[in-house]
Amino acid sequence: MNRNNFLPHVALALVLILVAAFAGQIRRWQTQWRHHVRIMPAADKRHEPINSLEAAPYETHVFSAPEVLVKFKTGVTEDAISTITQRLHDRVDDEIESVPGLDAIDDLDDANAESVAAEYRALPQVEYAEAVFEISADDAPVTPRDPRFAEQWALFNDGSRGGIKGADISAMHAWHVTTGSDNVVVAVLDSGVDYTHSDLASNIWVRPANVNPYEDKELGTIQDVQGYNAVENNADPMDDNGHGTHCAGIIGAEGGNDIGIAGVNWKVQIMPLKFMNAGGYGTTKDAVEAINYVIDRKKAGVNVRVISASWGSTQKSRALEDVIRKAYEADILFVAASGNATTNNDRTPHYPSSYNVPNVVSVAALDRNDQLASFSNYGVKSVAIAAPGVDILSTWLGDEYEEKSGTSMATPVVAGVAALIVAENPKISVDELRKKLLASVDPLASLKGKIVTGGRINAAKAVGAN
Repeated sequence: MNRNNFLPHVALALVLILVAAFAGQIRRWQTQWRHHVRIMPAADKRHEPINSLEAAPYETHVFSAPEVLVKFKTGVTEDAISTITQRLHDRVDDEIESVPGLDAIDDLDDANAESVAAEYRALPQVEYAEAVFEISADDAPVTPRDPRFAEQWALFNDGSRGGIKGADISAMHAWHVTTGSDNVVVAVLDSGVDYTHSDLASNIWVRPANVNPYEDKELGTIQDVQGYNAVENNADPMDDNGHGTHCAGIIGAEGGNDIGIAGVNWKVQIMPLKFMNAGGYGTTKDAVEAINYVIDRKKAGVNVRVISASWGSTQKSRALEDVIRKAYEADILFVAASGNATTNNDRTPHYPSSYNVPNVVSVAALDRNDQLASFSNYGVKSVAIAAPGVDILSTWLGDEYEEKSGTSMATPVVAGVAALIVAENPKISVDELRKKLLASVDPLASLKGKIVTGGRINAAKAVGAN
């Protein structure tokens, strides 16, 4: 073939190749166009996968999770349902086969789920419609946002610093049920409380406007705004020692406020009572005066349900015993430290924890390994329960935080759990409250034959979380 005859054949071949390629592209465009605009049969539409290869490249919206559950009345066909959902710019995400007519529907406009449900409820073809809502596990732990919570092993022991994982009071599970209530008042009978501390201020009791100031026959009227100072017989229970502030934080440092720590109760009312001086010493007379104040406030309508007493002596006071009994008659629990002398309280009583009064709960201290603390008193007949009491981080003077050890720290843990129980059971009697506390323990081999319950307080059990 000469050159002149060859060139036309090459040109023709190139043209044919281009035409074929162009025709193939046209067919692909036609196919894509049909896929894009076709009206699918109702059955196909209802079972269309959310991320189908067919739809995904062309849909301009992003499918969200189904927002409503709609039960169509018997007799409403799939075609009719498809028409309704298309008209409302919705899509059927799934049919619930076991309940005929029940569909999970996604609103493509991402409108408020309850509004969408109301729109369907108004239709004559619909039996009922409800917004989809989130469900959490019943035993889901609750973690506060407080930055130093990880250091509070008593509430959540992760095994760090030589501890045993789980050797704690199960606070995070208890908080799934309740984090406390600002309708519950716990009196901290101690060296007072720094009521200005940023982690305590919002949980400090303030005398309600409908409760009259405290009246004392000898002292006259005391304008008790935030508790009572029995040392100086006035209305200022400011702590100048630190001990009372530390105990108060264990009971009720505000939880979830992005500050410091969390108390056993995130919300509670701490009533500061000062009967010990800056050196940490007080008298039975001042202790009696302070408890008398609490009883008076209870009679005046203040819902004080627990007194936390982290102190004691081997000397017995009939007057102190009598006023604690009066607190029992006023339906007030009295939680007391068992003492730090490593002695058996059955043989050598420690007061007030050893008073044989029905509202007294004596508390021993545990370390982070669920062992009885080396300093803790005990007594299989006289010490009721145990709680964490070694290296306990809590609030301190000057807006600070410190770790302290003692049955003094274990006592407010139990008082705090008592407050959680009251928050969940507001009308519970003092007898029922004490019984519930003592029944809410995790038995420990280390406590067998050492204390009455043989166990560590479990806040989750106490409020019925497990």
